[in-house]
Amino acid sequence: MSEAKAESFPRGKQPSIRVVMMPRDTNALGTIFGGVILSHIDLAAATEAYRYWPGKMVTVAMDRVEFHQPVRVGDLVSLFCEVRHLGRSSIAVGVDVWAQRRGDRSQCVHVTQAEVTLVALDDDWRPSELPRKPLDEGGRVPGVSR
Repeated sequence: MSEAKAESFPRGKQPSIRVVMMPRDTNALGTIFGGVILSHIDLAAATEAYRYWPGKMVTVAMDRVEFHQPVRVGDLVSLFCEVRHLGRSSIAVGVDVWAQRRGDRSQCVHVTQAEVTLVALDDDWRPSELPRKPLDEGGRVPGVSR
């Protein structure tokens, strides 16, 4: 992502997902597997994209992800999303990942960020045209009644 990362935990924004990390998600070092965080990034991006398309969507790309801080058992991980680009059938979603440390929620660390690109699909698994604005802001989906 070309923009500078946020300087502090984005308290004024609503996270797309918040997850408490559990022991089942740890590696041999006792920290959370990177793949677990990647899975949450993918799910958070899909949640944001769902505002534009309630049907099938597939992830086609995730930019380079670098982990800046470890995530530990008991940390509350918050994933913040914003639409970066809206194409004809694709949507790029920026995801910022923060961890609030167990026992001291005032201690927040920026874990990583990613840009995830998803493509909207019709019932025949072909790319579908996305509305120009989110469904909750009056966007219409062709062929879908609400």
